[in-house]
Amino acid sequence: MATRSYYVPVTAITMLVMMIMMGLSSGVTAPELTVNQPVETEGRQGSSGLSDVDCSGYTFEDLFDYNFALFNIDIGADWATAEMDATAFVNGSNSATVRENLDGLFDGAPGGDNGWISTDEREAVREIGPMCIEDMETRLGIREGVPHRTNSGVAWNDLEFVEEGIALDEVDLVAPNHPEERSCTNFGASADCKEIPVAATDDLQISLFVKTGENNNMRFDQLPNQGVSNFTLALNVTNMTNADLVMTFPALQGLRIAGFGMEDDGAELVEGLDYTAPEEEFLPDGKLRIYQHVDYDKSNWPVGRNLFIDFTTAEPESNDIPEWTNMKPANNSIIPLMTGTEYLTIAADELSGWATDSNGWNLDCSFTDAGWESRQDESGNLLITSPSGTSTSSATCSVVDPFGATADETLDFTFGQPFTAAASITDGENIDYTVTPTGLVAEMTVSAHAHQDGVMGAMRSSMASNEPITIALPMDGLKPGMVMVMGSATANNMMNFDYVFDFGLEKQSLPPIISLRTSFDGNNATWDATGLQFTLKGTVSDPDGESVSMTLQLCGASATDFTQVGINWEIDVSIATCVMQEITTYDVIITATDESNINSILEVNVEDPDAQDSSNDGTASDDDTSGDDVSALPSISMLATISIALFGAALVRRDEE
Repeated sequence: MATRSYYVPVTAITMLVMMIMMGLSSGVTAPELTVNQPVETEGRQGSSGLSDVDCSGYTFEDLFDYNFALFNIDIGADWATAEMDATAFVNGSNSATVRENLDGLFDGAPGGDNGWISTDEREAVREIGPMCIEDMETRLGIREGVPHRTNSGVAWNDLEFVEEGIALDEVDLVAPNHPEERSCTNFGASADCKEIPVAATDDLQISLFVKTGENNNMRFDQLPNQGVSNFTLALNVTNMTNADLVMTFPALQGLRIAGFGMEDDGAELVEGLDYTAPEEEFLPDGKLRIYQHVDYDKSNWPVGRNLFIDFTTAEPESNDIPEWTNMKPANNSIIPLMTGTEYLTIAADELSGWATDSNGWNLDCSFTDAGWESRQDESGNLLITSPSGTSTSSATCSVVDPFGATADETLDFTFGQPFTAAASITDGENIDYTVTPTGLVAEMTVSAHAHQDGVMGAMRSSMASNEPITIALPMDGLKPGMVMVMGSATANNMMNFDYVFDFGLEKQSLPPIISLRTSFDGNNATWDATGLQFTLKGTVSDPDGESVSMTLQLCGASATDFTQVGINWEIDVSIATCVMQEITTYDVIITATDESNINSILEVNVEDPDAQDSSNDGTASDDDTSGDDVSALPSISMLATISIALFGAALVRRDEE
């Protein structure tokens, strides 16, 4: 999650610092902690000028009375730092308690502790909250040596928060569209400050995570043997109601849980009855992940509860040996990839079926050529790193479990790049995709399609052996913008090669296609009975599938009130503006514009029906005694004049819209 930059009045920050110095006003008292006892921390505290901010003795739960919380903690490879991501989900009455607690931080400050939680208070908490959290108890401790418990009298090596690595965020602390939302009334409030009652029970979330640009937000005294020796993890779970702890340790062969226990004020509890046992997962990248659910009953308050998990790297008394399954590739199979970088070669969902072991396993490959390496990531994907300028290498691969046990059988594979590729767009409608075989296989079938945001063009396939081939990939149905090439290659004795290539190609927008539909008598338009309005009809579509807007211009006025149903369009056009300007030539210009702002223009000439009905001999009528030439337009009565004015006003309004 990205950090944000907020404007917070300086006075609000100063007030919050003062409130923190006074302590929380919620009436919550922190338990006597058995973990997070004072330890030597000289050199750990920064000199920010706010060193008197003191939230020591308080915990995450003292401020955030959550319904459920998830704590993800990753111990760093240095065994001295850690990353914590914590999210508290707060619902109903608990959300009102959290709002009241946070509003209470500002007791005595304008707008603080007034029964309303404001956006100014929210931004101030985000701004200086890390200073307070740095002093809070993580309630986590580690100690090397034989298993330790509370009554052993040991000093725990506490995990501590690091201010500069902490970022805070929230969702709906000031609930949007709350019926009682109002502008802040206190002195010094920002111009756009809003506030809602702290009694609001709208759900909210509070998140703590690593600040962008930092690599940890917790630290502890480095374990002397960096996890190789036995150690105990202690967690004070007092008042942690309905929470999950997910803790991941660095890759270390053989690291496992050796024992665990939970105590209430020193009295041992019964696993399965009083608490849930921790679960361990051996990740494909060699890391150990622990899952622990905690459910502290508030009726037990203030009884202090502590969880202990013991770890060791000693070989287990019994351990099954990993075995290949019949889903493994055949010996001497070819495994395709792109060389010269680290490439995701085999996806986890496919690789996971190759072997089996009750404790998990990973694929260990030894390459014959220098610069080639393999590893599995946390999800189990196999990634191969190869040097530039090489296209193939052979390797012997074995299956190894977390405790070093290896399958009896090894397999030999050839890793290599089956082809090089290039692509260009020359005609605007197709991608010219050129594949040049490398000789890894004698013959292969290459399939590909233009690909864009989950939309794919038509698939095309071709055989390739020892000469370059070019495949035209249609871009029909794809919108203007960046386009990639996606496909696969298959060959005998070679695993399927699925790929996505980004050649930096961009599909240009094609103009809309617009046409006019003539009437049954062959005219461009259909006139109404008044002779002051005609109707145009036609079709419009965009080759790229984008939506199309339309504009009509006639006699200097514009209209956009087209009726569009599918590809069909229709519009009624008034000639009032033309009549007022004594224009008798109706040259209509229709512009169709797609989402990429590409235009197509349709020019339509509409003939005046009255001009077609003028006298054949060109003389004046019997009623004409003026001796003047006969006008091409009929005389206009007062009623017609009013109608023209109304039509003209309507056309002008469409122009303004």
